[in-house]
Amino acid sequence: MSERSEYAPGEFRWVDLATTDVDGALDFYGELLGVEAEPAPGDPEETGGYGFLMKDGKMVAGYGPTQQEGQPPAWSSYISVENADETAEKVKEVGGQLHAGPFDLPNESGRMAVLQDSTGAFVCINEPQNHPGAQIVNEPGTWTWNNLLTRDLDAAKDFYGEVFGWRAIHNEEAPPGVHMWQMDGQRWPEGLAGLMQITDDMPAEMPPHWQVYFIVENADQAIEKAESTGAKLGFGPIDVPVGRLATLVDPQGAVVSIIESHYPEPR
Repeated sequence: MSERSEYAPGEFRWVDLATTDVDGALDFYGELLGVEAEPAPGDPEETGGYGFLMKDGKMVAGYGPTQQEGQPPAWSSYISVENADETAEKVKEVGGQLHAGPFDLPNESGRMAVLQDSTGAFVCINEPQNHPGAQIVNEPGTWTWNNLLTRDLDAAKDFYGEVFGWRAIHNEEAPPGVHMWQMDGQRWPEGLAGLMQITDDMPAEMPPHWQVYFIVENADQAIEKAESTGAKLGFGPIDVPVGRLATLVDPQGAVVSIIESHYPEPR
């Protein structure tokens, strides 16, 4: 079991889903990932209907209703930072935009902000407090990877380098336009996350965005199950060196990616 109890500054530590139909989404992801829902402790008026996707009694990811009129369903990725306010100021200094926060989360869970990087992709920052982040990762039914799709690789490299101290490395065996984010002291050799160029053969309306990946036992079976419960196949499945992957659009419209991992052992 790939249990985690802490995340270093600069690492992704959490993902969550904002959706227009919480009950429908919970049914879908419960079937797809084999997870159970658990409301966040406290008054729902204060928590905003937020809750956790659980596996074996451990937190995998979060969920909750969309908060604004017209807000599209989407998965969000959270980067751990030492100081949310200082990081938010840095974001503005290097060409990013601050859309919400920094603000304190209920139950002394930490302090967060929602930002848009200089290429247009949304991502969140989280100064942790009582919330441990995802407690189990890199196993079937859990979150495993984040990948930035953008049209401007150089701008992305500059932005994330300035704000988080990341650098993007291109492996000679990887296709052009496919990079891995690296950081001093990282725990995995492949890196913190991915970076990929949005190419002309991708949909013209595709915005820059951070993909969220969950592991499934069998990608083809997961796609079949997802489609039978109202999801659509957005991309794939394709085989890559570490597994077989695909991107789905869930029944409410949120984009989520899955991978049947061929990685030799849990990281």
